[in-house]
Amino acid sequence: MQFVLFGPPGAGKGTQAKFLSEELNVPHISTGDILRENVKKGTALGLKAKSYMDKGELVPDNLLIDLIKDRLSQPDCRKGFLLDGFPRTIPQAEALDEILDDINKNLDGVINIDVGSGELVRRLSGRRICRSCGASYHVVFNPPKAKDICDACGGELYQRADDQEAAIKNRLNVYVRQTQPVLEYYKKKNILIDIDGEKEIDEVTADIRSMLADMA
Repeated sequence: MQFVLFGPPGAGKGTQAKFLSEELNVPHISTGDILRENVKKGTALGLKAKSYMDKGELVPDNLLIDLIKDRLSQPDCRKGFLLDGFPRTIPQAEALDEILDDINKNLDGVINIDVGSGELVRRLSGRRICRSCGASYHVVFNPPKAKDICDACGGELYQRADDQEAAIKNRLNVYVRQTQPVLEYYKKKNILIDIDGEKEIDEVTADIRSMLADMA
C-alpha cells in the first residue's frame, strides 16, 4: 500500500509514521532522510543537493523530485511505501502522480493528522532542554522531578527560542499556508483521510489501525 503522511509540528507524526511503517511492512520515506543519505553516499543527485544545502538554500523542486523518483524505484518499495515530507507543493503533488504512473502504482490514501493550533502551541511551548546535557522534558507530559532542574545531571532547564509561543505560531502559519493547497488537491481526489490527532497517542494509533482495516 502507498500512503502520504501529513501532520504539523507537534502532531505526533513521527510516532504514527513508525507505527504505520511497521504495520504495513513498508519503508518510511522522509525527504530529509533521502537528502542526507544521498549526500552521505556522494551520489550525483546528493552532490547537487549538497551545493544548495551548504548555502542554506532550499533544494529545487526538480532535484527533489528526481531524488523521490529514484527512491521509489528501489526494491524495498515494491510492496508499498509511506512518504513523509513530500509533496509540499502542488507541482510536487503533480510530479508524484507522474512518478506513480511510471511505476504503475496509485496512492491508497493521504493521512492528515489534524491538531488545532491551540493544542499544538500547548504541546510545543512546554518543552524544556537541559543546558548541560541536552536532555529534553515537557512541563506537562514529562516534567522534571524538581522545577527547572535536570533529573540526569542537575543542570538548568531552559526554553529554546523556537519553542516560544510567537515562534511556534509562525511555524504553524507557514505549515498551514504551505500544505493547505496540497491537502485540498488530495481532497478533490477523494483520498484525503483526516485523523483526530488531539486524542491520546494510543487512541490515534487505534484510529489509524481501524482506517487500515476498513481499506483492507
